[in-house]
Amino acid sequence: MPRVSGLGHLGIFVRDIERMTAFYRDFLGMQVTKQDPEGRMMFLSCDPESVDHEIALMTGRAEDDGPPLIQQISLRVPSLNDLRTFHRNLKDQGFKIDQVVTHLSALGCYFFDPEGNRTEVFWLTGLPSWVMIGIPIAISNGLTPRSWPISSVSGSRRGTCAWVKNPTRLPSRR
Repeated sequence: MPRVSGLGHLGIFVRDIERMTAFYRDFLGMQVTKQDPEGRMMFLSCDPESVDHEIALMTGRAEDDGPPLIQQISLRVPSLNDLRTFHRNLKDQGFKIDQVVTHLSALGCYFFDPEGNRTEVFWLTGLPSWVMIGIPIAISNGLTPRSWPISSVSGSRRGTCAWVKNPTRLPSRR
């Protein structure tokens, strides 16, 4: 049976294409790969050599279009320091931060883009987790994955998570 192998891109109708392009390009660091001559569509990629575009912005969203239709836009960052830098920059530039959480397998900073779309920047921790979890954390305090009070415990194909009484003696990752 055929199956999909990954997400290609996310297309978003926007109110102000210039403002949204500036946000994805200048704040998130994506690159414009294509644009339509009339300025109604903008394609952006974080790795243009590997993928043509991950975000497609298109004019056509009305001011009074009702509630948002996108639950979240989730974008991966390469390091914990990058996540901390994004968090600091979001605060410094006045973006509304929804929450910062650990999912065990990832740390996520959720915020709202200039048009109110819920967006996440996240970093993969390297820890396995098959449990849906979102525990609020402070990422600006210098903690590292080895000092979190949470560990992944596996006993079967799907692991479970548990609180660890002594976070300095976490099990090694194999």
